[in-house]
Amino acid sequence: MAARPFLEQPDTGIDLVLGDLPTGELPKLDQMIGIPDFEWAAQNYLPIENYTYYRNGAAGEWSYRNNLEVFHRYRFKPRVMVDITNVESTLPTTILGHNFSAPFFISPCARAGNAHPDAELNFVKGAAEGDILYMPALYASRTIEEIAAAKAKGQVVFQQLYLTSNDTETQELFDRSKKAGADALVFTVDSAADGNRHRAARFGVGSADSDYSYITWDYYKKLQKMTDLPIIIKGIGSAKDAQLAVKHGAPAIILSNHGGRQLDGSPSGLEVALEIHEESPEVFKKIEVYADGGVRYGADVLKLLSLGVKAVGLGRPFMYANVFGVDGVKKVIDILKHEIAIDAGNLGVPDIHKINPSYVKWNVNSWNQ
Repeated sequence: MAARPFLEQPDTGIDLVLGDLPTGELPKLDQMIGIPDFEWAAQNYLPIENYTYYRNGAAGEWSYRNNLEVFHRYRFKPRVMVDITNVESTLPTTILGHNFSAPFFISPCARAGNAHPDAELNFVKGAAEGDILYMPALYASRTIEEIAAAKAKGQVVFQQLYLTSNDTETQELFDRSKKAGADALVFTVDSAADGNRHRAARFGVGSADSDYSYITWDYYKKLQKMTDLPIIIKGIGSAKDAQLAVKHGAPAIILSNHGGRQLDGSPSGLEVALEIHEESPEVFKKIEVYADGGVRYGADVLKLLSLGVKAVGLGRPFMYANVFGVDGVKKVIDILKHEIAIDAGNLGVPDIHKINPSYVKWNVNSWNQ
């Protein structure tokens, strides 16, 4: 049997409705029905180089595709005749003790200016209005200070950083982040070397960080002594490293393969969460676990939450939505909140905080074959 082709966006009729839109034009925001629609809009509107920077993955892009498709390999086990009428009120959560309106956040992504002149300012403003967490990237189009100046009063942000073995530079970054009001630091560890990005190289849009990096567990312990801010580890790709993060005092980890942009063949956040659930379930109780990668629907969020993930990150969807500015960012937030609530209701989950692995059949089905 011939292999089924990979679908960049699902066929929900958007081509029938918007297929005649001239290249370089933006659809109306109210024509965006689901989160995948924003990629369609960005691809149609942006110069190919700008779109490619957001879209590209490593090598043959297997991990990129797997991030998107892995969620459909596991079936739900819906419960019926359950009172779910108050499920929407259970959306709020805490992340490292900070209150938010929903269990998802804007993951750190570089170069938001490729989509909109206001760049990351749209993310910080949209996150404030939607009352969700934003993690600004070190290689943002706007500086740490510019993003901080756009924050709402009392708004919580976690600053993402790439670090080197140069202690002076690292201390300067820590001090800048704290002075700018960061409530936590996000240390990306899954990019020790440059990503092998063929698509990006073809269009001349390489990685924002191309150096070999000194990243070890001993160095992490040293970093913890250089700041009083919590340092979250982003880029955990195995249960073993999740255990080591606990051992070395990490307050939280993010399961991530860098959007499939670093090592092709690396597992998705969902696969790592499942591995931890099966091999080291105590990790979910000892520290907070977040995950990102390929999330496009409320149902995707629920599958991650069911395994014990505390909050879920989205990167590319917000970068694509940024072609509409802050209103696009806000619409993605609204869509995802709505989908999480209605999907939880249809799954028979009256309280999102009480979802557990029993709501999903965790053996791979044949839908993707």
